[in-house]
Amino acid sequence: MPQRQTISTEDAPAAIGPYSQAIRAGDLLFCSGQIPLEPSTGELVKDEIEGQARRCLQNLAAVAEAAGGSLADAVRCTVYLTDMNDFARVNEVYAEFFGGEPPARVAIQAAGLPRGADVEIDAIVAV
Repeated sequence: MPQRQTISTEDAPAAIGPYSQAIRAGDLLFCSGQIPLEPSTGELVKDEIEGQARRCLQNLAAVAEAAGGSLADAVRCTVYLTDMNDFARVNEVYAEFFGGEPPARVAIQAAGLPRGADVEIDAIVAV
């Protein structure tokens, strides 16, 4: 039976509900969705969509690093957007975090996201 390890770091926002920042099971890290919260204050970053996406990915990177991994080793991501018209702009930022071999991905339009965020991103990372 695989061992389950909770991953937590102060370099990413604290969970705002009954969940962990990530769970490591074997060689996989299952990261909870990150909305654009500033880790030091817990406040929502209400920048343009590019700034929000960048903060989500920076938060995910911090969680991956806390588990000894890297966001570059993500095998699957899910991007949740409140407005699919932001898809191309989020893609530009997303490409900055993943080189020539990006992970598999799903993009979904959501009616609403926690704290009024416009984007949320989660990841499964090979560690």
